[in-house]
Amino acid sequence: MNRKAAKPYKKKKPGFLTSLLIVLLIALVIVGAGAILLYRAGYRYIKVRVTDDLYVKFLGQVDGTGEPYRGRLIYSNGISADVNLDREEIAYSNGDIYAGTLSNLLKEGRGVMRFANGDVYEGDFSADMMTGEGTYSYVGGETYEGSFKNGLKDGYGVYTFGDGSVYSGFFSENLKDGEGQYLYASGDSYIGTYRAGVKSGTGIYTWAGGDVYEGDFVNDIRAGQGVYTWANGERYEGEFQNNLPSGYGTYYWPSGRTYTGYFENGVFVRAETGN
Repeated sequence: MNRKAAKPYKKKKPGFLTSLLIVLLIALVIVGAGAILLYRAGYRYIKVRVTDDLYVKFLGQVDGTGEPYRGRLIYSNGISADVNLDREEIAYSNGDIYAGTLSNLLKEGRGVMRFANGDVYEGDFSADMMTGEGTYSYVGGETYEGSFKNGLKDGYGVYTFGDGSVYSGFFSENLKDGEGQYLYASGDSYIGTYRAGVKSGTGIYTWAGGDVYEGDFVNDIRAGQGVYTWANGERYEGEFQNNLPSGYGTYYWPSGRTYTGYFENGVFVRAETGN
């Protein structure tokens, strides 16, 4: 009986999809192993939302507390920063440099910010903003020492101008606001209230030559009720407009002579009584 010879067994080669799946599995294993190694080495990806419109991401190495140590910060507004605490600084893409502490990717606590234009701030930070007590030194030589809120002068502070003038008082959103004292380099001085950066309310302005005005101000102008005393002893008490006696008032001379009546732009216009 003739028997057909048995065909030799041929091992089937894996198909394309099977080969692709094997490659993908190997790649995933390699990537996973690499991720584990990077994680153990302290590398992290972190994203924190600061406000509805602003978030910050970090990719790099963290320290033992989980805070950025070496890597890159990327802000949603387009600014980025290189973190290198070996150099004890964070260098921003706009040229600013920060030296201080971070918490949850944000500047927090005490620190120093050196701005690209040459200004320097040293003081408190909160939620990435100048908030608390600090000193801001401008490149032109002016300085502010006092309270900040959300990056702006807010609260009590002392501002020294380049010409030597000094304002000591309250601020709101970078503007003089509230009680304050302004000592001018010329020798003049003002003690009183401010609103939105200008003299408004009641105050006393003293000129270096000896004249004194005490009364109402509106938008940096003497307006309302007040008393103006000249260095020679003459005095006016009454209404003011546009820095001049205007309206009803009384003018006093050192000799005892008086004039009561109406003034317009600093000039007597109609007498009511007089001596």
